[in-house]
Amino acid sequence: CIIASNTSSLAVHKMGAFCGRPSQMIGLHFFNPPHRMPLVEIIVTDRTDPVVTATTVALARKMGKHVIVVGDCPGFYTTRALAPYMIESMFLALEGVPLPEIDAAAMAVGFPVGPITLMDEVGIDVGAKVLKTMRAAYGERMQIPDSAMTDAFLAEGRMGRKASKGFYVYENGESKLSGGKKIVDPGATKHLSGYGAKRPDLDLMGDRLVLALVNEAAHCLEEGILREPMAGDLGAIMGIGFPPMLGGPLFHADVRGVDRVVVKLQEYAQSYGKRFEPSALLVRHAEAGTKIHG
Repeated sequence: CIIASNTSSLAVHKMGAFCGRPSQMIGLHFFNPPHRMPLVEIIVTDRTDPVVTATTVALARKMGKHVIVVGDCPGFYTTRALAPYMIESMFLALEGVPLPEIDAAAMAVGFPVGPITLMDEVGIDVGAKVLKTMRAAYGERMQIPDSAMTDAFLAEGRMGRKASKGFYVYENGESKLSGGKKIVDPGATKHLSGYGAKRPDLDLMGDRLVLALVNEAAHCLEEGILREPMAGDLGAIMGIGFPPMLGGPLFHADVRGVDRVVVKLQEYAQSYGKRFEPSALLVRHAEAGTKIHG
């Protein structure tokens, strides 16, 4: 039989090490809610039998899903690319930006929901575990803010919508609104020193969120986790809500100009930290004046 895991961050080859036939082990990563999300990310290890890969791809397509096949690593492609985007939203919150403005910045760029809302939906406890896995695997590139805020949240049982307690106020699992807008939970903001003190423009915040994701997508392509740029663009749009009007993170870099993307990442690295240092792949294309998509 084929043993398929739906984990979003645990390396498949590590699970396969405990399987009598690691060649039968594969990742079959659905997105939430699975009956609505159009993508399935299939993760293969260096020991996965090609017949297992082909069978799993056929199964996902029979379900009517778009499929990308990626290499195995902590976070695979989609979770790994999304992590810096989520991390950047945490840095913005700790800089004193009001939570609704962070969400608004992401939605102004074209994301269907903002990262703060997404953390509440996924579960703050789940997000914290995933980000720790990413930090352990990728070091400074997944630079995570001080965990004191997250620890305090979890100690209070503040795990998001499922607990009716998160960044926003919930009642019976549903968002409470005032004037059509979500109400920020004051119990959450007490853990954010200087909350509301900073109001950078939406364009700057949106660009930081987008380029954090673009840069990690480029790392994935450089390392061979992505087999081709198109898979990275399809996976980001269909799986993690990257703005479709931007064409995907790697296509966006091409259209914007890889050289300009590298310059902007270098500026952000100087201003905000090493997590923005551009990938070698982006630098190489910028220096050669070539496009990622060829």
